[in-house]
Amino acid sequence: MKAKIKLFATLRNGRFDISEMNFTEGTTILNVVEQLGIDKKDAAILFINGVHAELDSIINEGDDVAIFPPVGGG
Repeated sequence: MKAKIKLFATLRNGRFDISEMNFTEGTTILNVVEQLGIDKKDAAILFINGVHAELDSIINEGDDVAIFPPVGGG
């Protein structure tokens, strides 16, 4: 199955902005994070199709997955 993965801010360093990727059924966001070599603590804000998700959320065919690092500021 195919899904679009969007990385933001520092997660793009040495990777990509947006990529359509192939996955097997039952793939979770955590599986994607690990496959991309991202430390799970650095994948702090997650969305599937614009809706808040968790690392254990399962990705489905055609989903748009957005992964953001922790937000800082003040």
